[in-house]
Amino acid sequence: MTFLSLLVFSPLLGIGLLAWVRKTETNMIQWIGTAATVPPLLLSLFAFIESVRGFPLERLDEAHHWVRLADFPFLTDAAYVIRYELGIDGLSLLFIVLTAVLGTLAAVASLLVNEEKKGYFMWLLALEVGMLGVFAAANFIWFFFFLEVTLVAMFLLVGKWGGFERERAAYSYLLYNGLGSALLLVVIAVLVARTGTANFALLDDMLHHPVAEGQLIAPLTSEARHWLLGGLLLAFAFKLPAVPLHRWLIRVHVEAPPPVVMLHAGVLLKIAAYGMIRFGIGLFPDEFRAFAGVIAALGVVNILYGALLALRQHELKHVLAYSSVSHMGVVLVGLGALNEAGIQGAIFQSIAHGLIAALSFLLVGVLADRWGTTDIRRLGGLAASMPVFSGYLLTAALALLGLPGLAGFVGEFTAFLGLFAKKPILAAVGALGLIFAAAYSLKAVLNVTFGRARGSQPPAGQSEPREAVADLRMNEAVPAFILVALIVAVGVYPQLLAGQLAAALETMMNGLGG
Repeated sequence: MTFLSLLVFSPLLGIGLLAWVRKTETNMIQWIGTAATVPPLLLSLFAFIESVRGFPLERLDEAHHWVRLADFPFLTDAAYVIRYELGIDGLSLLFIVLTAVLGTLAAVASLLVNEEKKGYFMWLLALEVGMLGVFAAANFIWFFFFLEVTLVAMFLLVGKWGGFERERAAYSYLLYNGLGSALLLVVIAVLVARTGTANFALLDDMLHHPVAEGQLIAPLTSEARHWLLGGLLLAFAFKLPAVPLHRWLIRVHVEAPPPVVMLHAGVLLKIAAYGMIRFGIGLFPDEFRAFAGVIAALGVVNILYGALLALRQHELKHVLAYSSVSHMGVVLVGLGALNEAGIQGAIFQSIAHGLIAALSFLLVGVLADRWGTTDIRRLGGLAASMPVFSGYLLTAALALLGLPGLAGFVGEFTAFLGLFAKKPILAAVGALGLIFAAAYSLKAVLNVTFGRARGSQPPAGQSEPREAVADLRMNEAVPAFILVALIVAVGVYPQLLAGQLAAALETMMNGLGG
């Protein structure tokens, strides 16, 4: 097994070991489940460090014959052949590292999950395999396969281990994301039928040089390209999600177990952003220009809609759910700018929000465990009884509102810088969302940490007074510290990300004509 295959599929070893462990051995299940996330973390960090040192990532690519879809004498050897293909570049490597880091931290935070822990960890590891595979896939067939693995795993994790309305949330997730997957499958089928390949590199070459000698391609008209790109963008709009396709996100963020939401908000939402960048701009750069204005406008709608509704919420999970809608709007704003600053800002925002959302929902899980509620109206004065927790929660809020020196500022500033260069009026309207972000994040956090408690009680069966409730435990403090360290590192030294993106951005800008 080569490097990328080992990176993607190593969590399967944990699933195999867990299958032999009795359900009652919860400590052993926790150790195996957490340990199984370490190999992809170490391998991804190794690849990142080697890339920084100048190692060419294309040397890690791998391809093996899998299946031939058609066998006609007039076809070339490469036509209608689907290979098992994995490959990474600077763009996908950043998302793979994000996935591996959050995968390990979510596994550590899963100590709070007590019900049927064996099945929970098996599906959590399957989810990680799917997420890693999505970013490592080098052709559309395997991209879609890994995407569907994440769909099934998330559906079961939400539906089995979620909150009171978990089944409604799970089916809502399945419906909306299933529609997005169906649209994506149609686009993939048309592209493979018309070009004879699902390989990203070959598709890029064929779509940009359709008359190159020796290539099999049924020419795509300009109208067909627009329809294909429209289908791609709509498919990923379901998964981002863009307003008004966002209702499923609110239910999932509220009902799913906090460690699962760490991965959902931190990674799964970013697959849509990655798809828009990789396939929308990468394969259809000319057609993408026609959609840029609509995408930017949708981004502004997302920002304002999510921020205004977050401001009205009394449940902390709802605040963070609508905050995710708002912050993913910044990604759309950056893509709609269609210049280097905007696209770079969209990528920065995706990584930054992944880290900030993971920290936020880690802390939400702590609140739910200690007090049995995350209702802001029932919480207050936690700075006295949980000072360490309160410090981390305030840091998460400052990162959410885009404080300079933290990761959130880098993505928002760069994305809006790109949009101001192209559509200053639209950018000015969207920037109002940043003011609302400061309002809802500080309002929620200050009420929880310094506000007056109104009826907050520990969970059922726990009778300690407020002052006796435990602050962050080791399995909570370590992930929180790591996430804060990464948020500060990206905010202080954004070149940590920009250096990996240089080649990918140059390729995209060349495709866009400047």
